Amino acid sequence: MLKQYLLVLLVTSLILIAVPFAATQDNPSNNQPGSPSQDHGGWRHGPPDPAQRTKELTEHLKLTADQQAKVQDIFQSERSQMETLRQDSSLSQEDRRAKMMEIRKNTNSQVRALLDATQQKKWDDMQAQRDQWMQHRRQGPPDAGSNDQGGPPPKQ
Repeated sequence: MLKQYLLVLLVTSLILIAVPFAATQDNPSNNQPGSPSQDHGGWRHGPPDPAQRTKELTEHLKLTADQQAKVQDIFQSERSQMETLRQDSSLSQEDRRAKMMEIRKNTNSQVRALLDATQQKKWDDMQAQRDQWMQHRRQGPPDAGSNDQGGPPPKQ
């Protein structure tokens, strides 16, 4: 009797453990290209989608329709420049990184120029928060005694 009880308990446990994994495998939204990866809190490798970045920036800064169109064009241009740069094998890693930083800086200044004074203040705060998060990441993992896991910065 005890062996049967343990066997039923074991099989039930295995089923309960396996069901979430099977459901994740079968969920079509996880298999669509362009959908954010769930394992990195919505972050995925590769350039972010300009439309999604524009949407998030609109939520944070209350962009007008005109601003949204211009910002999305700027983000699209940045994305294509970054892709071209990634495919350029003639550059060293340091040169590629420097050019990427230059493209990012140019994009940020173009977006900031489209904003009104209130939006610029929020934009500057977002950039400062992002810079702080990036610097924290470069310093390595948090202390073992600290519970500060630090998620990604707010998306732009």
